[in-house]
Amino acid sequence: MLDATERLIYAGGIHATGMEAIVKASGVARKTLYRLYPTKDALVEAALLRRDERWMAWFEAATSQSDDPVARLLSCFDALQSWFADRRFHGCAFLNAAGETGDPNHVIRMAARAHKQRLHAYLHGLVVATGRPEPDALAQQVLVLIDGAIAVALVFGGTESATTAQQAARTLLG
Repeated sequence: MLDATERLIYAGGIHATGMEAIVKASGVARKTLYRLYPTKDALVEAALLRRDERWMAWFEAATSQSDDPVARLLSCFDALQSWFADRRFHGCAFLNAAGETGDPNHVIRMAARAHKQRLHAYLHGLVVATGRPEPDALAQQVLVLIDGAIAVALVFGGTESATTAQQAARTLLG
């Protein structure tokens, strides 16, 4: 059920995905779905929280191959380039979801924020390992480069934005 929800909302958006489509795609009875998740927002939140776990595990594995801290930080953009090349790429599920909710305190927006905070914390650890000064600011800058590359890849297609962002990160690192 969460797989179907995640797949459908990632491909088509939260508002464009009805509960009937989720019921049909998941094969779960409507009554069971509503017993487990009384609202669509609760279901979407659960799907996003699970996606966060899976995406971060993938990202951390993809960026921990090198013993060199700078190479690990720069490998964030190699991971993005690989992701952008996947035909199923539809941008950042968390930014997409946040863009569909107007209330900053909405559970879906809060799930998106939690993901970005987790990603920032991970990037902060990578930056600290490089020994560069002002790791908080540098981690935030790398996060902005990552999200910018994702947005450009979504709008224009291709993988070049990952390379461009990686070059900018090299400049930031000195």
